[in-house]
Amino acid sequence: MGEVLGYARVSTTDQDARLLHDALHKSGCVRVFTDTASGTLAHREQFARLSDQLRDGDTLVVWRLDRLGRSVSHLIEQLEDLQDRGVGFVSIQEAIDTTTPGGRLVFHVFSALAQFERDLIVERTTAGLAAARARGRVGGRPKKLSEQQVDTARALYESGSVSVAQIGRILGVSRSTIYRALDSKSIQ
Repeated sequence: MGEVLGYARVSTTDQDARLLHDALHKSGCVRVFTDTASGTLAHREQFARLSDQLRDGDTLVVWRLDRLGRSVSHLIEQLEDLQDRGVGFVSIQEAIDTTTPGGRLVFHVFSALAQFERDLIVERTTAGLAAARARGRVGGRPKKLSEQQVDTARALYESGSVSVAQIGRILGVSRSTIYRALDSKSIQ
């Protein structure tokens, strides 16, 4: 059996982490890592230190799920990473314990819901793009050069008297835009 390590996070320095620490120590945590940071931040220094110390067989304990993840999908990602590393997870307030069969079931239900949410987002995005195309709307950035400007760039390029950089200056665009325009014109 590995170590039981705790993680506490408070959003501001005005908040007191003692309640969290007391609950985590009562749950058997031998060490508690504490961040004072917004839940929206991707990098939390103490969580990174804790994560580096977690080993196969260890258990990570938090007071509540929202102390660990920024969003449901981020939380699921964190829990999947722990599971892949053989690290158990306990959330005291939600009574989730992935070291038990019931806790693993709850985790898998959360995972399935997060995947369902991701699939719905993809489905809605795809349907929205298809509907926009059906109405004649083309996505993406507007072209920097008109067809006439591309033809001018091609003629100047083929004449060999002007460099690509000079063509870009004449047309008011970068060299890479000229190269892309010349490539797209040769493909058509």
